[in-house]
Amino acid sequence: CLDIKGFNNVLVLFLAQSLFGILPLAHPDNAIVVDRYVTPLHIVPEWYFLPFYAMLKTIPNKTAGLLVMIASLQLLFLLAEQRNLTSLIQFKFAFGAREYSVPTIWFICSFYALLWIG
Repeated sequence: CLDIKGFNNVLVLFLAQSLFGILPLAHPDNAIVVDRYVTPLHIVPEWYFLPFYAMLKTIPNKTAGLLVMIASLQLLFLLAEQRNLTSLIQFKFAFGAREYSVPTIWFICSFYALLWIG
């Protein structure tokens, strides 16, 4: 008998909340009218997404921006593979100073530049 009474109490609270909204469970920013063309100011990408966000923001065509973003990710994987192959071939740099290739330095500089822009 107590189980049925407890279930009814929970059901009444659930229905009151869902029908009348007694307890405000959501953040007030979620009640703002949506504008499709303007990103809200409180939405900020994380720091590791800023370069990709800058790429998408600076290229007006959405498809071209997506292709540039995918190409940059592929370049990152290709640079990792290039470094892996050169480290297997050249053992003389194993204990000395690391030598970075020109594409790796270019990628690092462009990453930090896009991080600063975004």
